[in-house]
Amino acid sequence: MNETDTILDRAMADRSAPSARADYEAIAEPEKRRTDRYIWGTYLLLLLVSLIELFSASSQEVTADNIYGPIIRHAQFLGIGLLIMLGLQKLHYKWIYHFTPPFVLASIVAMVLVLLVGVNINGARRGLGVGSFVILPAEFIKLSAALGMAWILARNQLKKRNDVSTRGVVYCVILVSVCCGLLFSHGLTNTVLIMAISLSMMLIGGVSMKKFLVVILFYGCVGSGAMLYKMNSRDDKVTEQAVRIAELNKEEVGTATGNRSDTWTGRLKRHFRLEKYNDPIDNLNKQEQFSYMAQAHGGVFGVGPGNSRENARLPLAFSDYIYAIVIEECGMATGVLVLLLYLCLLARAARIAVRFKQTFPCLLVIGCAVYIVYQALFHMAIVSGVFPVSGQPLPLISKGGTSILVTSIALGIMLSVSRHAAVKGDKEAIRAEMKALPENLHSDNPSQL
Repeated sequence: MNETDTILDRAMADRSAPSARADYEAIAEPEKRRTDRYIWGTYLLLLLVSLIELFSASSQEVTADNIYGPIIRHAQFLGIGLLIMLGLQKLHYKWIYHFTPPFVLASIVAMVLVLLVGVNINGARRGLGVGSFVILPAEFIKLSAALGMAWILARNQLKKRNDVSTRGVVYCVILVSVCCGLLFSHGLTNTVLIMAISLSMMLIGGVSMKKFLVVILFYGCVGSGAMLYKMNSRDDKVTEQAVRIAELNKEEVGTATGNRSDTWTGRLKRHFRLEKYNDPIDNLNKQEQFSYMAQAHGGVFGVGPGNSRENARLPLAFSDYIYAIVIEECGMATGVLVLLLYLCLLARAARIAVRFKQTFPCLLVIGCAVYIVYQALFHMAIVSGVFPVSGQPLPLISKGGTSILVTSIALGIMLSVSRHAAVKGDKEAIRAEMKALPENLHSDNPSQL
């Protein structure tokens, strides 16, 4: 028995003793009441980068009569996101457990509505019109996958051994399959992102290696089959009118015809060509080429904020390619720093997750962290040419109200868990936590076993 447990036992045995009560409060209260300052610090640094770089990257949207319009709208969404975080950090994470099923269901319904009556954005139905706003349910469903996985894995822990029941694994696979199926038309990276989130959470959630390998095999078979079907079912008859429309709108031919498989095939072929960097710039490859030029122009220390040369001609410089503008203006050194900020967020989530006594708070904080960090890594991989071209925002930095709000929800949940979840050794907090949570969540954190 360590010194902490001795003090806690003495405090609970004699609650009337002032010295014992003071010793107990000195240990227990800070663990329950303080939000994590490292998460807040990472958030504020990313916010600083966002406000500086978004203003420069939005030059294509600036008008003569409203120069500050784009950055004001971006700051408004960041402000709303900050309020969401402040509210969620005060909310006990037990409410997240009750709100997760309706949140997941609402996200799925919204995605179905998008496929039926969605707003066309960048060549595909991606948005859902709500008054004068356009919501992107794809962002919500990514977070829903992480929260749903945490909810299922925590409820299906096997208490006699470090594993998750077969039923729980099957439920997780069904949830991931539904989410990936709804996002499949939005791009390959979204489906791969959800699969990566789910596999990470299964490993952390205590799924045995045998079941984990079966899940990987299932993902590989279903994913390959879906890709083959999509590629073989595409319409090869592209009319001259479709080509002219694509050139006029500066789109790819597959985008103009509404057939995304043509777009995917072309992007994959260009991505794996070794000589792609020497190709002449056209409507098909200008995103990659201008992105590479921006990064090369920035060098190690950049050309300075506001001095970007490529932001005026790089398509979607303010969203899908903002990392290229960050490197051009602030250099590769700042680009690496931004990468490290996201990695530090993941490392901090892992650091605090292993301290929790129960499984659910551990999986919540890890699920939200991998959702944010994996999306950032995918964005950077696309911009730097490691992954094929696809649309993926850089969390908190890219322009996009839905992405900012969903990322803020994830960060707020992380802060709530870090503030309210009982840690190992805090016996009174553990007892209170077990009373607050349903009995099927009373399982030990698998990362501590």
